[in-house]
Amino acid sequence: MENVISADGTSIAYDRLGDGPAVVLVCGGSVDRMSNAPLAALLAQDYTVYNYDRRGRGDSGDAEVYEIEREFEDLDAVFAVAGGSAHLYGTSSGAALALLATAAGRPVNRLALWEPPYILEGTRERPPADTASIYRGFVAAGRRDKAAEYFMAEVVGLPAEFVEMAKASPWWPAQEAIAHTLAYDATVMGDYSVPVEAIAAVIPPTQVLTGGAAPEWMKLGNQAVVDQLKDGSHRVLPDQEHNVDPAVLAPALKEFWG
Repeated sequence: MENVISADGTSIAYDRLGDGPAVVLVCGGSVDRMSNAPLAALLAQDYTVYNYDRRGRGDSGDAEVYEIEREFEDLDAVFAVAGGSAHLYGTSSGAALALLATAAGRPVNRLALWEPPYILEGTRERPPADTASIYRGFVAAGRRDKAAEYFMAEVVGLPAEFVEMAKASPWWPAQEAIAHTLAYDATVMGDYSVPVEAIAAVIPPTQVLTGGAAPEWMKLGNQAVVDQLKDGSHRVLPDQEHNVDPAVLAPALKEFWG
């Protein structure tokens, strides 16, 4: 593990693996960089992979107030140690962050997005517009468990029996530990609609990847992102769910990045 200092003084932790063209990996909500570790190991066969902890989770630091722009600056710091530019991969709400960062002019060579969870009107109910405030309220009240439960049950839409099982699982304390970052991802997602203006500003070649087993609302939202891109493509990985198999995803990313 290494560290780099972001513009506001926050320490950002990352693992550097492999040798070759630079790739930066962005994790999604309710997880840290370890969620991308198996993918990083596979990509490291052909690339220099920078797998970092987003602020507020894992081994990275944090600031008192969250702003999306600080996460853009965190990426700036990682890109700097990667040599100034890199291919960029983001998963779920981390894909949304990667998309917004690219639109804001970060030095991305090629952008790959795994299932950014944008929701088209009428395809499923969107989370409340004040979801970030709901998370912050739970955390401020000392109820990190309730924030994690709300994410799983109300935002992701997992069955109640799964949520109860999760609360009894050995990994549940880790969910509570980073529950404050759920508000960060909710801020990134906004109202969960497709960010048409931001997508219009994306210049690099971009591929959106979707699992064949994804729900219809996810497939439609992903295609809507592609439809707005200047240089975009859509690839469906057969039989894959949101928790994609790295052994299936890695070859697809390598083919896109070259």
